[in-house]
Amino acid sequence: MKISKFLLSMFLLSILFVSCDDDDELELPKGDYENGIIISGEGGANGSVYYVSDDYATTESLIYKKVNNEDLGHYLQSIAFDNSNAYILVDNVNTITVVDRYTFLKKGTINTGLLNPRYMTVANGMGYATNWGSTSDATDDYVAIIDLDSYTVTSTIPVGNGPERIVTKDGKLYVSHKGAYTTNNKVTVIDIASKATLEIEVKDNPDELFFDNSGHLVVLSEGNTIYDSSWNVIGQTQSAISKINTSTNNIDEEIVFPEGLNPTLLVTHGTNMYYNLGSKIFKLGNSDSSLPSTEFINTEAAYLYGMEVNDESLFILDASFSQESKLDIYNLATKEKTISAAAPISASKIYFN
Repeated sequence: MKISKFLLSMFLLSILFVSCDDDDELELPKGDYENGIIISGEGGANGSVYYVSDDYATTESLIYKKVNNEDLGHYLQSIAFDNSNAYILVDNVNTITVVDRYTFLKKGTINTGLLNPRYMTVANGMGYATNWGSTSDATDDYVAIIDLDSYTVTSTIPVGNGPERIVTKDGKLYVSHKGAYTTNNKVTVIDIASKATLEIEVKDNPDELFFDNSGHLVVLSEGNTIYDSSWNVIGQTQSAISKINTSTNNIDEEIVFPEGLNPTLLVTHGTNMYYNLGSKIFKLGNSDSSLPSTEFINTEAAYLYGMEVNDESLFILDASFSQESKLDIYNLATKEKTISAAAPISASKIYFN
């Protein structure tokens, strides 16, 4: 009997210690906006941010304004992230607002040293943000280097006209130059340590850029729209998807679109890329050397303004510039739309938090 009680006591103690160990390993929630989708909208009077939970059951609008009781300004161009923060770039008011990425509580503002900021990346604890400078001056564009502890611009790197997207890899920055309100056809490579730059020529108006699963820098050049003296569209140069070897800075492969076909969005997922032509989405294998002949999904969006792929789903933004936009989610296997949710006015970017 005494042995049985002893064994029972030891058993109960073991459960207690195991429970304590499990509790120690449990990770507490980081905030209300963890494990979901962040959508940014350029805005009407003010840019805004919406949140959609990862089970799609909850949509919360204007999360920055609700948490901080203030507006961001117009236009909200993009958001960058590091492990703990989100950096919200609003170009017309020349600010980068720093918030906790999971609670969206404001931590500070970078409001000096910026002029029409566009996109940002983080490398080795520093921020790097593209700036158009004065849109009437094609020679004053730059990348701002930002101390993320003090939220100050410490120096700048001059670059060509209209810097747009920026990504980082192996001690280098890669910047696409869409040309602001004019046109450009360059990708700039910046050595972070020396700040030395070189340019790679691609097709007109490069925008999206990312690294594919083979390590190539993939660039979508949208082509330049040509107008007459009355601002009527009279033509457009050809678009292309270029694959740049970052060891040689040469273009290993370039897929050029037929005249009149000009995609505006390109994303990657695993071994595939997805691009749009109007409301239609096309699927292109990373190793494919020619364009597909038929669309993958016809979204029938009125104005397809943003796109991302995550897990087994395609996410697109059907933008409205006067009222709430719409987030549509498609299953990649069935190609069927599974759900729709509200999105900000002029919704343009999707992020996974």
